[in-house]
Amino acid sequence: MTEYGMGGEVSTFGDIYSYGILLLEIFIGKKPTDEIFNGSLSLHQFAKLALPERVMEIVDQSLLLVEFEGLNESQTRTDARGRLELCLVSVISVGVACSMISIKDRKKIGDAMVEMQGIRDLYLGVGRNN
Repeated sequence: MTEYGMGGEVSTFGDIYSYGILLLEIFIGKKPTDEIFNGSLSLHQFAKLALPERVMEIVDQSLLLVEFEGLNESQTRTDARGRLELCLVSVISVGVACSMISIKDRKKIGDAMVEMQGIRDLYLGVGRNN
């Protein structure tokens, strides 16, 4: 674990790993130390196995309680929920890409930030006529 400064130099690869795990913790609502991860299953693997079809099953359910104020039409609500699902799949994907076990397989921090900004813009509808 040289990425954490144990027996080697501190590196940004440890930072991006921590960032990925933090994203997964926040959006899934579980910690790497939770009982479910006592065996061979890790938070990273749990998230990776759910991508993309089962992400809505593993995300923190409080994230799904978003009220879409002013959205009266069923289709508009469906569109907003679809956008939320796309954003959650994207965020979990970034978390998984940042928390890869192999340092060389991890997403670079700059790439992760650009991707997260794009996800934010998609969720907020920036550049779209809502």
